[in-house]
Amino acid sequence: MDPRSFRRSTHWCWNISSAIEVTGEIYPEVQLDGIYLGSWCCLIAIAGEHVIGYQWCDTEKRVAWEQLLTRFPAQDSVVIDGGSGLASALKHCWPKTPVQRCLVHIQRNVRVLITMRPRTTAGRELRAISLALTRITSQDQARAWLLALNQWHGKHHQMLNEKTYRSHHRGSLPQSVRPHQHWWFTHDRLRKAYKLLERASQQEVLFTYLKDEHRSRNASSTTNRIEGGINAQLRNLLRNHRGLTPEHAKRAVEWFLYKHSQNPAPAHQLIKKEHYEPVAYTQEIEEHIGPAELGTGLDENEGLWHRKGWAGRAS
Repeated sequence: MDPRSFRRSTHWCWNISSAIEVTGEIYPEVQLDGIYLGSWCCLIAIAGEHVIGYQWCDTEKRVAWEQLLTRFPAQDSVVIDGGSGLASALKHCWPKTPVQRCLVHIQRNVRVLITMRPRTTAGRELRAISLALTRITSQDQARAWLLALNQWHGKHHQMLNEKTYRSHHRGSLPQSVRPHQHWWFTHDRLRKAYKLLERASQQEVLFTYLKDEHRSRNASSTTNRIEGGINAQLRNLLRNHRGLTPEHAKRAVEWFLYKHSQNPAPAHQLIKKEHYEPVAYTQEIEEHIGPAELGTGLDENEGLWHRKGWAGRAS
């Protein structure tokens, strides 16, 4: 069959939609992450190797995450990448659920701030402390890591508090300095990197996976399962099918997620009679209320009538 004829004869298949059934089950661990696909963002929740739900939105904001979380009861634990919108939604929807921050994402955030090769001794020491996060396998090692972070701050806290005043500064200003800002922290990026680690340790979201109730089931300390198992395959799917319209790309993603849910039904069981009918496109025209707008018609008051002859010119 000619390729165009085949696409025309099977175009009705794009009308078939899938939906993952919400069972209300409480899972030992749920991983949450968002992936940007073109102009859309897809929020995904997985438990083990299976997708349990997804939500389309424009950005990873709190209201979008709440739309996804409210479908499920509070879970035993959750692993996240650290987005502020997701953190706020978890406090509102699952306030008692233990949270584990992805340690790999924390390392990446520190690396962005102080680079892979910091120029200062304090930066190199903090970089080494952040790299040690993913090598911790016991609570004793976790306590030793927290002690090392505290000792680093005691050693370099004066450096973190150093300030630069605009009146004494020579040369170009840092990009983070506002127009009317009179002073800023000299080692601002190093300070932000430390505050990132300090805040995560104070919130007790670094070593949730080491607690006794979670360690017995090999709890995760990263979101690698959803990053590599779902997100990476979604990107490959759209890369291998380049040229899909936004609606078809969304439908392809939905089918991929549905087929990776726990109990997906065969595709032919989801076909309904109305799926064979083409989707009619109707354009809604809103009635204008108020004074008339500028148009393209002719008006004698504006001198737009068609003129004939010499139009008043002297012969």
